[in-house]
Amino acid sequence: MYRKDIQILAHNLVNYSTHLQKGEKVLIEGNHLCLELILEIIKEVYKVGAYPFVNYGESKITKELLRGTNEEHCKLLAKYMQPKMSDMDAYIGIGATENAFDLKDINIENKRIYIKNYQKPIHSDIRVPKTKWVILNYPTNSFAQSANMGLEEFSEFYFKVCNLDYSKMNKAMDNLKALMEKTDKVRITAKDTDLTFSIKGIPAIKCAGEMNIPDGEIYTAPVKESVNGYIHYNAPSLHNGIKFNDIKLYFENGKIVKIESSENQAALEKIFDIDEGARFIGEFAIGVNPYITKPMLDILFDEKISGSIHFTPGACYEDAFNGNESALHWDLVLIQTKEYGGGEIYFDDKLIRKDGVFVEPTLLCLNPENLQS
Repeated sequence: MYRKDIQILAHNLVNYSTHLQKGEKVLIEGNHLCLELILEIIKEVYKVGAYPFVNYGESKITKELLRGTNEEHCKLLAKYMQPKMSDMDAYIGIGATENAFDLKDINIENKRIYIKNYQKPIHSDIRVPKTKWVILNYPTNSFAQSANMGLEEFSEFYFKVCNLDYSKMNKAMDNLKALMEKTDKVRITAKDTDLTFSIKGIPAIKCAGEMNIPDGEIYTAPVKESVNGYIHYNAPSLHNGIKFNDIKLYFENGKIVKIESSENQAALEKIFDIDEGARFIGEFAIGVNPYITKPMLDILFDEKISGSIHFTPGACYEDAFNGNESALHWDLVLIQTKEYGGGEIYFDDKLIRKDGVFVEPTLLCLNPENLQS
């Protein structure tokens, strides 16, 4: 039904997101739920004269591997994967699941071991800094349910969001990037939120279809020890199969000193105890995708919500480096639109966005009515 949309998406992933060139090697990861997209990507890779390699996995296999894994096993998995990932020029990762909560019954310590000893060395240490990469999730019944839609309705929404004109968005982000890079003090306010920090001297990175699909954010990082105050994330978040609601973090001189949640408190504490860097912030980003207006338990969508920010405990990115290293990088989202309680962003004491709408004249081009195709 959506063959043409899938072809457009595959073409964009190869030619726009990863800018794949003749002779380059690209690793494609996915499973049977996104097989049609994988096949179309392979065709597009060959069209540009590049070489496709595929890791074709299954969530049930991953779950059983995680159920019995240990530190030695995860280090061996990383050892054998490192040469392959290191030799790639590009990476396209496609997530697709039949059940978003499938990993909920896996021991949280096993998940921690896997993140620290496999995901971090392969993805954080190699894939992110050393390849042209893009990640996305594929529409499934589970994904549609998280968005409170039927599969057909959700698929139409998905392709509208994922295949929009990201080159137009990229140009519209220029003024916000420039403003962020000359800003020192940031203040974020909302219900149960009053947060201050500095972003002085740290680059701002435009995200317009080259690393995530869907996309629509500009990120930087706070000066590591500058964060003070508290934040209430009003978008629910799924972490390794466990759902968290109403997470509240309290900061003193950059460090998270208190953690609260309306559910799964013990599991939440363990996430932030994975290492020292998990208690500091590695990313501050502003979401601007005009078609994404509500959370759907999928971070690739939720962090791009128009009128949102995300303030990320854990590792920073190399291109917006603040010195924080961690096996964790958890994009937690605060929505500041009126529907979700409102809120303000101030740069050097000047209001730039109120209730999710930019009020600074040079940034009006990023409001939804100006970004929609």
